[in-house]
Amino acid sequence: MIGEFARAAGLSTYTVRFYEKIGLIPAPPRDSGGRRVYSKDSLGWIHFLKQLNATGMKQADRVHYAALRLRGEETYRERRQMLEAHYDKIRADLAALQKTSDLMQRKISLYQRLEAELATSEKDTNNG
Repeated sequence: MIGEFARAAGLSTYTVRFYEKIGLIPAPPRDSGGRRVYSKDSLGWIHFLKQLNATGMKQADRVHYAALRLRGEETYRERRQMLEAHYDKIRADLAALQKTSDLMQRKISLYQRLEAELATSEKDTNNG
């Protein structure tokens, strides 16, 4: 069961166990054979956690968010505030990346122009 869940989630079984240990995912119920039984909701939660990770949210913050989620409705405000603060960071990161992207494009264009000028200059020298 854990192997199937790990494959479906795109994680290793070690990672799934680690996530359970640190509280990112709650320990699932077990069947009569002692095997973990994961729900479809668990896959959605893993997908969300992976997205938070991809955006640079620190593991400690993801663990805190997971703990709030387990506490239920009373934590809606705090979870929203956490996501808003993280979203502000993502937007700032995107703006910085856009500036870097623009710089890279200008540099690429510069080198393309310089290469073309060099090729023209060499052609003129060879023909002269």
